[in-house]
Amino acid sequence: MGVLENLEPKAVFHFFEEMSQIPHGSGNEKKISDYIVHFAEKRALYCRQDSANNVLIKKGATKGYEGQPAIILQGHIDMVCEKNSDVKHDFETDGLKLVIEDGKIKAEGTTLGADNGIGAAYILAILDADDIAHPALEAIFTTEEETGMNGANVFDASDIEGKTFINLDSEEEGELVISCCGGNKTDVLQPIVWEEAPQWGIPYLLKVSGLKGGHSGTDIHLQRANANKLMSRILFDIFSVYDIKISNIIGGEKDNAIPREAEAVVLLREEQAKGIETAVAQMNVICSKEYEGVEDNITFCLLPMKEKVGQCFSEETAKNMISILYLLPYGIETMDTYYSDLVESSSNIGAVKTKEEQIVYSNALRSSVDSKIKVIEQKIKIIAELAGAKTNKKGEYPEWAVKRDSEIEKICSKIYFEMYQKQPVVKAIHAGLECGIFCKKLKEVDMISFGPNITGAHSPNEAVEIASVERVWKYLLAVISYKRD
Repeated sequence: MGVLENLEPKAVFHFFEEMSQIPHGSGNEKKISDYIVHFAEKRALYCRQDSANNVLIKKGATKGYEGQPAIILQGHIDMVCEKNSDVKHDFETDGLKLVIEDGKIKAEGTTLGADNGIGAAYILAILDADDIAHPALEAIFTTEEETGMNGANVFDASDIEGKTFINLDSEEEGELVISCCGGNKTDVLQPIVWEEAPQWGIPYLLKVSGLKGGHSGTDIHLQRANANKLMSRILFDIFSVYDIKISNIIGGEKDNAIPREAEAVVLLREEQAKGIETAVAQMNVICSKEYEGVEDNITFCLLPMKEKVGQCFSEETAKNMISILYLLPYGIETMDTYYSDLVESSSNIGAVKTKEEQIVYSNALRSSVDSKIKVIEQKIKIIAELAGAKTNKKGEYPEWAVKRDSEIEKICSKIYFEMYQKQPVVKAIHAGLECGIFCKKLKEVDMISFGPNITGAHSPNEAVEIASVERVWKYLLAVISYKRD
């Protein structure tokens, strides 16, 4: 018996739960892609799977809809893999442990993958049904959306006939998204000069934890704390006063997630420990006050380690590391001049990792104006070069510009008002959607994006509201069954 078996809509939650038991982190989508192919083959639907594990399924119109224009339904099948530090879970092999709490579905200690598993489940439920009225459907399931939209970038759209495109990767019910930002991933690569750890060095783990984290696009305006930036502050304070060595730093896991935790291994003189512990305690007080009402559980701690440390960063490497981390931009860069409450440009230093020869700082850059992304890129490049490091740009994706006089926007707004007696919120968002890529692949396409209430995306707090899933399901069915003149 499935955890979600008694929830409505049954078909949607059935497919969502089945997919949740198949590991499908970004870059590991082969099994879930094959699952979707098998789904199509079992129902004798046209299906195409490419080398990137994208899947296209086509289904003919139901009776009475043969003359209606085809509709494209699209969602991505990969998920962000984040877990709490005390949770044992292998995203490469383990299914998710679903739980129901307070009318929401969550996963125990990990991300849920409702972003965008619920969207994919909606599409599968429609394709599976024989009692839902609709025109011809073209269903596109893409991969690696969370790591640069690589699946959408390589998807062959030459055989797509539809001109109406519904993306199901939005996370707030009652909102119709008509535009999104573009962006890229810009890494800073700092070379490491290693030296032998001093004999006086006593190893301690310096840790920042307890942050809320969140999505680096849709949550960036909330001004939540970034664990990597907080780590730079405490390291700067103690490195400036005490003779310490640093042998490792790690923080966050994904560039597109606001990091919740960061750690550094530091080597101290015995007589320094009390002074540094005091500095750490003071930082707890400072940050609790600074983020009052935003963060509830910021915690800095200094913990003795049993493990021996053989190597550490040279003094120059350590100084450059602290400088880079302190200066890298985080948060809102510019606000939109037309939509006063819309973030125009932002940057997130989402992950820091110590490797054998270099420290890698992974940044997610976003903007609805291409030239503003270039400004942030140049800023990061200057910081890197001043500290003897280099930058590497990858995973670029284009913005999705507003389409004036959009027919699908009018249809969706009309149906929403008829169902709920109020107008939906029509908006642009500060997040990347694959719509930007598909609007360039598909000429004259008319696009919209919507979805149910999902909170805490890209973090172990991710949850989807059960009642919202049902309401949006009914709304989606009304949209695809709407007959145009």
